Amino acid sequence: MHDRNPHPYLDHPGTLAFAHRGGTEAHPENSLAAFGHAVGLGYTYLETDVHATADGTVLAFHDVALDRVTDRSGRIAELSWSEVAEARIGGTEPIPLLADLFTAFPGVRINIDPKDDRVVDPLVEILKEHDALDRVCLGSFSDRRLRRCRTLLGPGLCTSAGPLAVARVRLSSLGLPTGRPAAHCLQVPVRQGGIPLVDRRFVDHAHARGMQVHVWTIDDPAEMHRLLDLGVDGLMTDQPTLLRSVLIDREDWVA
Repeated sequence: MHDRNPHPYLDHPGTLAFAHRGGTEAHPENSLAAFGHAVGLGYTYLETDVHATADGTVLAFHDVALDRVTDRSGRIAELSWSEVAEARIGGTEPIPLLADLFTAFPGVRINIDPKDDRVVDPLVEILKEHDALDRVCLGSFSDRRLRRCRTLLGPGLCTSAGPLAVARVRLSSLGLPTGRPAAHCLQVPVRQGGIPLVDRRFVDHAHARGMQVHVWTIDDPAEMHRLLDLGVDGLMTDQPTLLRSVLIDREDWVA
């Protein structure tokens, strides 16, 4: 890795392969079955979003509402856990608690996006309960929310950069002095607003400042190879079998 003393979460001998929401190739997204499928393939990194129910239960779930992917409807923030527990993803799979992922997959590291401000306090409590700071990285589209997480959990927390921090790194890579963000890695799309973001200059600049670059969400093998050739440190995918085979081809798969 480019940082000689990376955070324990990032300390991995090969490319970091993330199963985005567990992957969608075999089971519905964000189900324990999907996460278990990825772990069965040898994945040691999972990605999930988290929301809190009305009574403060933290779910591993992407959407603000049940409607798109489950057989129930309603906003999670307005429902109790007992109500949400009745829902089935894809009509078959229960919505997992974040705590379920820690207990079901003890050797696995989890990338977590706290989707709103309400989930921060109960999320912090779960991370403390499970002594999970070495096992998690928090990323968010809110720089302010990430700052709050860092304040509550201290310097042992691994975080990726929020959008404003990413923009500063991009400007810095082009020669503008903006300083180094308080983040261990940059988790970014290939393009932002139609403008290419991840190029060799961006990757090299991040590495020179001790930050890894992880790119989401990549499901095309040619694009996986292109990004890996640029030197990115991690890829997130909905197709874990595909990314695994690309990394095996490159002799870069480390389960």
